[in-house]
Amino acid sequence: MPTPKRPMFSLEDKAIVVTGGGRGIGRGITLAMAQAGAKGVVITGRKAEALEKTAEEARAFGAKVVTVPSDITKAEDIARIVDVTMSEFGYIDGWINNAGSADPVDVSDLMNMSESQWDHVVDLNLKWTFFCAQAAARAMTRGGSIVNISSRSGSQPCPMTGQYGAAKAGVESLTATAAVEWGHLGIRVNAIAPGVVPTERDDGSMLNQSRRRRQIETVPLRRLGKVEDIGPLAVYFVSDESSWITGTVVQATGGSRIPVGLLTYLWRKNKEAEERETAGA
Repeated sequence: MPTPKRPMFSLEDKAIVVTGGGRGIGRGITLAMAQAGAKGVVITGRKAEALEKTAEEARAFGAKVVTVPSDITKAEDIARIVDVTMSEFGYIDGWINNAGSADPVDVSDLMNMSESQWDHVVDLNLKWTFFCAQAAARAMTRGGSIVNISSRSGSQPCPMTGQYGAAKAGVESLTATAAVEWGHLGIRVNAIAPGVVPTERDDGSMLNQSRRRRQIETVPLRRLGKVEDIGPLAVYFVSDESSWITGTVVQATGGSRIPVGLLTYLWRKNKEAEERETAGA
């Protein structure tokens, strides 16, 4: 008879780090890791209260959850995250680079984008994602799995937040290169590119029912994403069942290939062009 094995996709005995793990997609990933039986989950973020609230939810699944209030745009904080994880669990099996965003103040067309708008978004989403991945890889002396959270914006036009799309495209390129360079060390590097997943950080655009309807109309599966849709993918990439998968980007978009932001931008620009033509007639 075959030797009984642990359940598929179990994270038993694994220690996982989730940056930005207290809110939104990060919260969903944290809960999924705990539900999959992770030995320990270290969650980081700037909001200590949000981290602790999510930690309490995750602990209900039996996982040891440690919160590390921190800012990943500071090298010393990244080092502290590694130190705490090593001290608590002795090893890092998985690292989820989830922290990243584009704030409303960073919204701009490329022609008028300022240096600060560019740097803020690209640094957070690309530069510091790299240095987190590097720190994780250096600590994974017996192999492990790094999962970068990208975005559909990394492979499609991203009007008014072009620097965010460029940063996420960079994350996907970085994922492929790191997978090659670190593969001989037993370190796998993959990425997940979510589509529209409304969270508590949403800027309100999906509260606009007309915009929401137009976005849903672009999704073959007829709904927007939920944070619960992303966590299981992250579990798969950290689990032993994905041990021959690296350098891959999985799109989690409900099948949508048309960003509503692109449609809105083109509609507005076409209307402006028509108004200019009418005025000049």
